[in-house]
Amino acid sequence: MEIIPTEIPDVCIIKPTVFADDRGYFFESYNRDKFLASALDLNFIQDNESRSMKGVLRGLHFQQQPYSQGKLVRVMRGAVLDVAVDIRKKSPTYGKWVSIVLTGDNKYMYWIPDGFAHGFLTLEDDTVFFYKCTNVYNKASEGSIRWNDPDLNINWGIENPILSDKDKVSPLFKDLKTSF
Repeated sequence: MEIIPTEIPDVCIIKPTVFADDRGYFFESYNRDKFLASALDLNFIQDNESRSMKGVLRGLHFQQQPYSQGKLVRVMRGAVLDVAVDIRKKSPTYGKWVSIVLTGDNKYMYWIPDGFAHGFLTLEDDTVFFYKCTNVYNKASEGSIRWNDPDLNINWGIENPILSDKDKVSPLFKDLKTSF
């Protein structure tokens, strides 16, 4: 397992060691000792899974403290463009974003700590997205940022994604009020 920091050092790409043969494949998707060796002391308490058709954009979502969540995300089938936005006001990378393409084939994972908004765009039909969370979901603590916010200028590669009603009316980044 290789853990690689991105341009925002707190967000990491995790490349598992995949053992494949004519029967299929095997890999460790999480190993506490290996994460600890990379200074990722994580305690996961909730797992989530979604399935989406091509062109669905989910996000940019976050939870306020004390229910903020770190997420270890991966794609089990299909492909996504996964985006993390730093919303920690005192961070030197506040308002910056990083992205990666996660696929069922590359098996990469993405560590997104709390203090980040997160979203993904499905690039293939029948995409199954899985993530481990460091805190439980709390509806009263949820927040979001508009996916196409002009100040963030995220290159999603799509003009008209399929959005939830909630994501269509998310606030702009400049109006963001967070506890981070």
